Amino acid sequence: MSLEQWVAIIGTVAALCTTLAFVPQILKTWRTGGRDLSYSMLFAYLAGILLWLVYGFLISRTAVIVANVAATILVSLNLGLKRWAESRSLAIASEGPGRRLRIAVDMDEVIADSLGKQVDAYNEAFGGRLSPSDLEGRHLHHAVPAAHAEKTKDLVSDPAFFEDLDVIEGSREVIRELALRYEVFIVSAAMEVPTSFAAKYRWLREHFPFIPTSHLVFCGDKSVLDVDVLIDDTPRHFERFRGTPILFSAPHNRQEQRYRRVSSWDDVRRMLLESRSADMERVVS
Repeated sequence: MSLEQWVAIIGTVAALCTTLAFVPQILKTWRTGGRDLSYSMLFAYLAGILLWLVYGFLISRTAVIVANVAATILVSLNLGLKRWAESRSLAIASEGPGRRLRIAVDMDEVIADSLGKQVDAYNEAFGGRLSPSDLEGRHLHHAVPAAHAEKTKDLVSDPAFFEDLDVIEGSREVIRELALRYEVFIVSAAMEVPTSFAAKYRWLREHFPFIPTSHLVFCGDKSVLDVDVLIDDTPRHFERFRGTPILFSAPHNRQEQRYRRVSSWDDVRRMLLESRSADMERVVS
């Protein structure tokens, strides 16, 4: 096989790889709405592809032309899907009075200070001096000596652990206000600690009695939620969620940059209650 033939094969394979590499992103945009993609990146990428297409015509290389025509179609499709998802979110938010915005709020580290209690329990059990601020970018079991890692997970296995958690400052007041304007659900991935169901239910009835029991949701994968907004401290719950994610700051997620973030319940109030209608449209887009 001649050098020219090898060059043609390598070029064709390279073109196929760089073109087809965008297909998984198309599928992800279909599932999640492409909220983790920026328009500037997509348009810059599209501009580069179009320039390569012009280059292919100038040098009369079929492989370059075909690959970049296909890439143009794929990137344009991704742009269209992202725009469609945003338009759909706006349409949902602007529906008539019979359709209120639906907001789901996570429990642990968003309205209930389970981390504070877990750190205190660890310090008492092992004579430690940890504080939540020492856990930036990691969970408790990653911050302690390896010999203690598994035992820190056992701290929350006691069914009574969740019964006397402190309420996160401002959460009760703001959620009460949210419930007057929106449809609010309290959601917990309780399957991670199945023994916590009863204790979490009692805690919620004590501290958030104004949320009806029909709006208390214990689940595993939060992508099943049919809500417009999810306020959560754990980024992995946003990966297949099709609504608008709002990341509630916690030590373990300090380095997360993909999602809109709030650092307190005052931030939530400003974003969802004090914003004008145009600002609210931006929140759910």
